[in-house]
Amino acid sequence: MKNKVRMRWVVLSVTALIVLILLMRCISIVPTGYTGIVTTFGKVEEYTLDAGFHLKTPVQAVILMDNREQKTAFTTEAFSSDIQQVEVVGSINFAINKATAMTLYKEVGTNYFSTLVMPRLLENTKATFSKFTAENLVGERENLSITIREKMTTEMEKYGIHVISVSIENIDFTDSFTDAVEAKQVAAQKKLQAEIEQEQATMETRQAAERQRITAEAEATVRKIEADAAAYATKVQAQAEAEANKLLSESLTTELISWVQAKGWDGKLPVYMGSGEGYTLPILDMRQAPAE
Repeated sequence: MKNKVRMRWVVLSVTALIVLILLMRCISIVPTGYTGIVTTFGKVEEYTLDAGFHLKTPVQAVILMDNREQKTAFTTEAFSSDIQQVEVVGSINFAINKATAMTLYKEVGTNYFSTLVMPRLLENTKATFSKFTAENLVGERENLSITIREKMTTEMEKYGIHVISVSIENIDFTDSFTDAVEAKQVAAQKKLQAEIEQEQATMETRQAAERQRITAEAEATVRKIEADAAAYATKVQAQAEAEANKLLSESLTTELISWVQAKGWDGKLPVYMGSGEGYTLPILDMRQAPAE
């Protein structure tokens, strides 16, 4: 009797366990930010489950597809247009479209990032980097990110994957290239310094020449002023002398001349007398005249 009771409890326990397992298989919970893809014996159903509590048959499975924005870092090597190898470190932000999550699962599966996104991301990164020289890569980092994102958007939208952004976070060059760039920068700085010094010397020379020109012009101006002043003084003096001579000539009369001559006569007769035009005077030697 006891064995029968014990057997009955065992059967009930097993039955309850089976029922509980079946009930658990009929319940599905989809978390917020996910879409539930329903499959029946592996076949994808033509509907999806939103976030929340759902019932399903025991033979059905629910695969969760994350619709939230996701960020994944990547590292790859690329070559510039001048065949310089660089190591690229970046990241991509993306999200899958809820409406097309079922199609993405059908065509690609849950490993869509490693199967689809990452290979295209690396390929587009290398292709974009090959359009720029090594020296321009650092300065074009923003343009590189934009170009890669545009290429990824064109390719991923048809799969229902929205590429939000691509960021190139670091570009690492080889040691030899870095040394060459540093040497070039040093040479450019030295050249610039030499040009500055040459320009400074040229400017100083021009300034000195300008000062000499100004000094020469000033001295020439002074000399001209002095010459003009001397000429003016000579002219004034000549004009004064001419005016005096004119006044003197106008004041001379026959009586004044005779008076001046008489005043200046010392009382002696001339020893010799000559003839003038229209008259003849005897020549007398007054020294031999007898005394009276």
